[in-house]
Amino acid sequence: MRILVEKVQQAIRMHTYRLVIACPDRVGIVSRVSNLLATYNGWITEANHHSDNLSGWFFMRHEIRADSLPFDLDGLRTVFAPIGEEYQMDWWVSDSRQQKKVVLMASRESHCLADLLHRWHSGELGCEITSVISNHNDLRSMVEWHGIPFHHVPVDPADKTPAFARVNELVRAQQADCIVLARYMQILPPELCAEYAHRIINIHHSFLPSFVGAKPYHQAAERGVKLIGATCHYVTEELDAGPIIEQDVARISHRQNIEDLVRLGKDVEKMVLSRGLRYHLEDRVLVHDNKTVVFS
Repeated sequence: MRILVEKVQQAIRMHTYRLVIACPDRVGIVSRVSNLLATYNGWITEANHHSDNLSGWFFMRHEIRADSLPFDLDGLRTVFAPIGEEYQMDWWVSDSRQQKKVVLMASRESHCLADLLHRWHSGELGCEITSVISNHNDLRSMVEWHGIPFHHVPVDPADKTPAFARVNELVRAQQADCIVLARYMQILPPELCAEYAHRIINIHHSFLPSFVGAKPYHQAAERGVKLIGATCHYVTEELDAGPIIEQDVARISHRQNIEDLVRLGKDVEKMVLSRGLRYHLEDRVLVHDNKTVVFS
């Protein structure tokens, strides 16, 4: 049934090429790109631009109908390369029908993982989930019910190196484009963060940069906050300090205890993580320094 749903949704989804650009800002960038595409009858179905006055950088994301161009993805790369060089662009082009390979990681809490698996099973997430890696066995039956391989990689607190060497081995073997920490309660080693920079997505159960680290809901309750939130961000070597992709909040009051905060917070976490992952999968997130431009 899931395969049938995916095929139907793929047929409905328009086949596009995604052109993503970041470069020093200057006059004429939009015109130059638009004229090139028009020369080859390129049909732009979505256009996004942003000029950052503080950094002096320009960001762009275009979706172009694949069937409007006289060449394939490699052909588009070839004709665009001279413009990329002329304007000193960081740029890439992707195919909307080439699904990214995603590895999910979780520990014992199931809400974020279950939500992503449901969205994938329903055909809502345009990706291939190659496996789930966990340091516990608790979620195995749920994962395997979806027909996804489950890898139990226990982590020894006294020596975590062998565990993360195994994790890296699995991720490399699956040629994963992206790793999602769906409440994986371990800190990744710096070398793993560096190897997959801007490709590891984490959900933090707090409105960063407030209440970093463990038990943020307890910290929030002690401060008597009126809003709790969740933050989806890229993982870096510095804990909970990577570029932020998406955030959201829920309003609370003094009447709600810590258990209420955790319950409400889980709902926010699921929505924020799924949105953040979708933006990443659709090439809507551009990272510059430690900030993101998200063409949502």
